[in-house]
Amino acid sequence: MPRTTCTASLDGDALGSGNHKTMAPQIVAGSASRPLAELVAAEGGGELAPSSLERFPDGELCPNVGDLRGEDVYVIQSTGPPVSENLTELLLLLDACRRTGARRITAVVPYFGYARQDRRSHAGEAIGARVATEAIAAAGADRLVVIDPHTPNLEAMCPIPVEMLTAVPAIAHALGFLAAPAQVIVAPDLGAIKLAERFAALLGLPIAIVRKVRTSGAVVRAEKLVGEVARRNTFIVDDMISTGATIEATAGLLLENHAEPHPVVATVHGLFVGQAMERLDRLQPAALLTTDTVVHAPGSALHLCSVARLLADAIDRLHREVSLDELGPFA
Repeated sequence: MPRTTCTASLDGDALGSGNHKTMAPQIVAGSASRPLAELVAAEGGGELAPSSLERFPDGELCPNVGDLRGEDVYVIQSTGPPVSENLTELLLLLDACRRTGARRITAVVPYFGYARQDRRSHAGEAIGARVATEAIAAAGADRLVVIDPHTPNLEAMCPIPVEMLTAVPAIAHALGFLAAPAQVIVAPDLGAIKLAERFAALLGLPIAIVRKVRTSGAVVRAEKLVGEVARRNTFIVDDMISTGATIEATAGLLLENHAEPHPVVATVHGLFVGQAMERLDRLQPAALLTTDTVVHAPGSALHLCSVARLLADAIDRLHREVSLDELGPFA
């Protein structure tokens, strides 16, 4: 079957042309994280290895990598929307690296899709997080690196070692440059409490907690607020924003409790699917902060906090067999 639509290779020699081995980590960029991988390399995290992605007319993926025999390889690929397609590409890239003879392969997945599926809510459901981690290990990864996964249980269910990094310090640092400083950190649901506590510890601020009820994938009802927000600027934090429904419901409840309008909203993983940006724009936030764990459209009104330096430092330390503790605790 003929192939169509080929992406351009990364900088470097033609695929398979080099026989020399390097001392630097080799970075293989997946198509979902190519801009981030280039930034990581620019930050000194390693050398970009040649790679390309081809597609069959029916959408079947065919990634290719260069000669990585004997190399320490880091495949950078977020599994954001389209989640299943990007996960499949990651698995194929890992397998390609293994088959070309890489000495060690680390899957760097800044945003880990399927992490929300860490337990069953009803009979007959799958545990998607476990299936995804086992597939990554089976495809050839020796280690997994993630940033602020939706569940810390990811490490317990993964058959290979997991390194969990956090972008919280970078986002907290960026908050200091905003015109209206936050006075209260708000967790928009019970699952965001630990994240809010980490921000509160860094910024020396109290927290407020919202209890929500999700009635569907895109409809959320905020029912109760614990904490004092009246006449205060609020900083709503969550590990990920998908449809924006949780943030919208939270902002409404804050106004009902006499918080100042125009909250600052921050998330590590800004998926912003569907009408999310329209929802958030209606809130008129003082600022919307996120990271580049997933690619964002050029010109969007976002304050971007890059995780490239964090990943570059992590890759350098892993390559040199040095502890990651100094990069800051995840929990």
